[in-house]
Amino acid sequence: MPRSKKGKRGSGKPGVKNGMKGESAASDDELTSDILSHYSSASETASVLEEGTGGEPVDEQTAQEETEDKLKQCIDNLMDKSAKTRLAGLESLRQAFSSRVLYDFLTGQRLTVRDCLERSLKKGGGEEQAAAAAVFTLLCIQLGGGDEAEEGFKSLRPLLTSILNDGSANLAARQSCARALGMCCYVSTAEEGEDLVKSLALLESVFTSSYPNREGTLPTPKPGMPGLHTAALQAWSLLVTLCPASKLTELLELHLPKLQACLQSSDVNYRIAVGETIALLVELGRDIDEEFEVEDSESLCECLKSLATDGNKHRAKNDRRKQRSIFREVLHYIESEDFTEEKIRFGVESVYIDGWMRKRIYDAFKETLESGVRHHLQHNQLLRDIFGLGPPLILDAATIKGTKISRVEKHLFNSAAFKARTKLRNKVRDKRADVM
Repeated sequence: MPRSKKGKRGSGKPGVKNGMKGESAASDDELTSDILSHYSSASETASVLEEGTGGEPVDEQTAQEETEDKLKQCIDNLMDKSAKTRLAGLESLRQAFSSRVLYDFLTGQRLTVRDCLERSLKKGGGEEQAAAAAVFTLLCIQLGGGDEAEEGFKSLRPLLTSILNDGSANLAARQSCARALGMCCYVSTAEEGEDLVKSLALLESVFTSSYPNREGTLPTPKPGMPGLHTAALQAWSLLVTLCPASKLTELLELHLPKLQACLQSSDVNYRIAVGETIALLVELGRDIDEEFEVEDSESLCECLKSLATDGNKHRAKNDRRKQRSIFREVLHYIESEDFTEEKIRFGVESVYIDGWMRKRIYDAFKETLESGVRHHLQHNQLLRDIFGLGPPLILDAATIKGTKISRVEKHLFNSAAFKARTKLRNKVRDKRADVM
């Protein structure tokens, strides 16, 4: 198992309440599907599998070996002359790395994978660079907070930095490199380390170009730049959760006033990222000083209220809804330190997101692991250490079966929930009718 990740700010509170070379793209897709289906069939709770209608037992080790052979084929595809084949190989690895824990397999393959990713970052086109950075991020998460991840990060950080700083590089590649720098530094760097300071400064140099000028006017962003600023700011805010109190005080004084001005950005996703970062910084400030107060808090709250009730028709309906929801939460926290707790269930366990720091950490892993985040919360020791979950639970088949509800029970539950939802909506409609 990977070395445990110690000292994470996010772990202070327990979270449990208890294809072949030259083949077509189609064949590469089949290879990816085969890998995922093999891993889906490899149950974590049984030593033998049942396949087919005959119910003949299939040894789990055999299924594991077949899957590893397919993964090795994907790694071989990363060295193919065809960019299309390399891209397909990267996508296959991305899906496999995000959906399952592969530490034992990758400890023997990490140098080969890293060399292939380095080649893609150096010589690949923009799309290939973006995919390689994403796979490298997953590789670091797979290897955990040990020496292997730290060694890999130090090896590829110069390349990630070069692409991020290159104004002529593909924007998607730059965004992917920003996210990779943030997450890989987070999982592989000790607190107060040199890598942490360098990564913070690098990411700052990207998103601070969106800060207001001396006249207090926000610059007009070039097409695509708000997406890069958003990725850099979110990666930076993830790393801020690792900073000691002395560094936090410096960052608060420097960035909070400028970020408040960025709430007027024309890009909805950047505005939301800024709002969440402000809430995070305020929370961290209150953690180190109970009497911490936001400078010009009245102006900040007025701005947040405006965004929380924004009804401008020139903005997309979904954008308005998402913005209002986020900024209501930010406003409530700034005014009264209220945070709506979120419960994330996986298997028989749960993790509670009870603050902006834990939300930023969870959101970062969710963005990287996508639908595989719950599997990693169950089985990846790195994530379990970060969220204070302890060692992975070992459950027998009877325990797992006991936690599942039958189809009839599920139908009854859904019916009851639907009726309750209908009654609530009718009440809301009645109130609206009375007002009108």
